[in-house]
Amino acid sequence: MAAVKTNVMRILDSAHMEYNIYTYENTDGAVDGVSVANKIGQPVERVYKTLVTRGASKSFFVFVIPVSKELNLKAAARSVGEKSIEMIRMDEINKVTGYIRGGCSPIGMKKDYKTVIDSSCENIDTIIFSAGKIGFQVELPPQDLISFIGAGTGAIAE
Repeated sequence: MAAVKTNVMRILDSAHMEYNIYTYENTDGAVDGVSVANKIGQPVERVYKTLVTRGASKSFFVFVIPVSKELNLKAAARSVGEKSIEMIRMDEINKVTGYIRGGCSPIGMKKDYKTVIDSSCENIDTIIFSAGKIGFQVELPPQDLISFIGAGTGAIAE
């Protein structure tokens, strides 16, 4: 299974970035972040999920937060200068990002959307997030991810 390269891994490889890969079995359908953290044997505080939203301006924004937390919509909207934001519908994820639910990564989306990562990432050495395909996660130092995708950070999770 580890011989498979996702688009995210190919992007990281072409940028000569070091990363770790985690794979997990997903035949049970449990692909929520907490289940994934348990399957790869990593603390939930280090595993992050990628959420896609639409602002009042109709622009799309990406937020990356710990899997055990919820997105604070007001704080997230403030962090990107919007009056309000809402989660996009499940049936829009592929059209907007090129990814499917459970396999959405902040790297390699169809477009470069403004991205904010929860500031909790500043307190840990590495973060683990989707490699763009269900069953695959990648791990990087948060600063590497922030620099690579030009993300901001903010207190956006609760």
